Amino acid sequence: QVQLVESGGGLVQAGGSLRLSCAASGRTFSSYPMGWFRQAPGKEREFVAAISWSGGFTVYADSVKGRFTISRDNAKNTVYLQMNTLKPEDTAVYYCARHRGGSSLYVGREYEYWGQGTQVTVSS
Repeated sequence: QVQLVESGGGLVQAGGSLRLSCAASGRTFSSYPMGWFRQAPGKEREFVAAISWSGGFTVYADSVKGRFTISRDNAKNTVYLQMNTLKPEDTAVYYCARHRGGSSLYVGREYEYWGQGTQVTVSS
């Protein structure tokens, strides 16, 4: 009974910024870690970032660390991904997901619910 809907994707020039949002409906997600993943054409899905239920702990893939920031607003049942200094290699469909509550935040199979994705395209 959990639905996740991403928004905020679009086309930007290299060096620009985008802010992605993921709104949850149905059951609340305030007690669960949340993550962002992405998938480019011809490539496997890869981990981008994750955040603990309280927002006090975050983790990032090396490829985005220092450029992307994950945050959450539990009162709004929403998680965000602020993406700065975007590069063409960031082009992908971005997905948000709710973790099942286990230990590993890096593994996609540990996430129970997934959104439909939002396209991010970075031009050179």
